Amino acid sequence: MAVGRFLAIGIIAMIIVAVPAAIWVRELSERNAMDNAIQHTQRLAAYSVGPLLTDAVIAGEAGSTRRLDERLAPRLSDGSIVRVKVWTPEGRIVYSDLSTLIGQVFTLPTWTSELLAGGKGRATLELHDDPGDESETEAGELVEVYVRATSVSGDPLIFEAYFNDDAVREEQSALVVGLIPAFLLSLGALQLAQLFPAVKLARRIQGHQSMKRQLLQHAIDASDLERQRIARDLHDDVIQDLAGLSYALEAEERHSTPENRALFAQAKEILQKNVRTLRAMTTELYPPDLAELGLPAALTRLTAPLLEHGIAVKLHIPADCDLDRERAAMFYRVAREVLANTAKHARAGVLELSLMQDQDRTILLIHDNGCGFDMSADAPENHLGLRIMRDTIQVAGGSLEVRSWRGGGTSVMATLDRVAPVHAR
Repeated sequence: MAVGRFLAIGIIAMIIVAVPAAIWVRELSERNAMDNAIQHTQRLAAYSVGPLLTDAVIAGEAGSTRRLDERLAPRLSDGSIVRVKVWTPEGRIVYSDLSTLIGQVFTLPTWTSELLAGGKGRATLELHDDPGDESETEAGELVEVYVRATSVSGDPLIFEAYFNDDAVREEQSALVVGLIPAFLLSLGALQLAQLFPAVKLARRIQGHQSMKRQLLQHAIDASDLERQRIARDLHDDVIQDLAGLSYALEAEERHSTPENRALFAQAKEILQKNVRTLRAMTTELYPPDLAELGLPAALTRLTAPLLEHGIAVKLHIPADCDLDRERAAMFYRVAREVLANTAKHARAGVLELSLMQDQDRTILLIHDNGCGFDMSADAPENHLGLRIMRDTIQVAGGSLEVRSWRGGGTSVMATLDRVAPVHAR
């Protein structure tokens, strides 16, 4: 179970790390592709287009763009370039492969002044719907590149080219495919390297838990054996002797003088009361056989001393409890400890005991309306019996909670998983 959780957390961590890494690699590859597009466009402007930007082309004379059209026609026809525009610093288009744009004037972005002064070119990958880009809108996402060009006479111009985004996407995919698998393999290797120490640590923890469970179980078994021994000694020796003494007092009472009969009667009554108390103690000390009675009947029998103390008991116990012997024993021991404390200290008028089950767990809830206690001043950990039961139930994967407040009674809830194995005997 612990190893499974470790692997699950490791896989989740790999996903959490891999997703941002993939996004980062994608952005990095896009920036790299844009830089390549700027360099390619700059070479095109410097060596192919610039030498043909004559004064006649800039002036817009008829037929002056024929050589530019011939130079760019192969690139336009094979789709490597979608659109070309050459701008003056004032925003007038002096050349474009789309002749209807030549001579039109548009407002240039503010950063073009920096570009004309020798700054680095700019590239974007997006849909284009600005004024003057109507013919490119239907083409979808395009790579738009602005670089500085120089005319034959040395005047600075802006060369703008639109490229299909296929090259950028291919470069992105190649970089992602190249880096992400290596990155994931590195993470996987790290996960495997951590797995073996994790398995070893999990086994060590399970060994410690098993040892702790055994020690706690030995403590419970020793407590049960000691209870049985005390009950047996009380029944076989002390109670028998006191019962014999009671019969002797009764005989002396009948044969004594009238003035001594009251004294013998009082002594006999005190002795018989103590015998009844000791027999009740032996019944409490020596638990019933759960395999024979079943948990509902055993819990019902535990409430008998409370009735003798004048405490009304409300039981909510299903007749068909689906519990194995180990869980039933744990719930019985918890109930025995709680009910004994209630009878001795709670000064309660009503006690309610409920046993509830669903598909996943079984819950034993005991609540009384007694005086309660201050949890901070008299914490339930101070009670050895409940502390042992709490540790045992926690090792078995369950829980035991105690809640109390002065004047508000006390509630104890024990919970055990119905599926997880419990090793207490």
